[in-house]
Amino acid sequence: FVFVTILTIVFLLLNFILAPHNPYQEKYSIFECGFHSFLGQNRTQFGVKFFIFALVYLLLDLEILVIYPYGISVYENGIYGLIVVLIFIGIITAGFVFELGKN
Repeated sequence: FVFVTILTIVFLLLNFILAPHNPYQEKYSIFECGFHSFLGQNRTQFGVKFFIFALVYLLLDLEILVIYPYGISVYENGIYGLIVVLIFIGIITAGFVFELGKN
């Protein structure tokens, strides 16, 4: 516990010493929704299709999180665990096929 506390303080001090400090009025102004701050520095918009890729990635990541423990304990689960995993894979596959069909 003491080591982590000291390490945190050291990293905070290093941040204050080494990080660039560029204050200007726009940084200290009040932020409101819909207000365009940092003129000329706004992010560019991207298409919604990239959002779909992110959702598919999260879906597959969730699938790995659910299936990996089954793979580790396959001998203890028996046929019931296999049926549950197959149903889960079927639901995930049906959703993926539906998403591919929507284009």
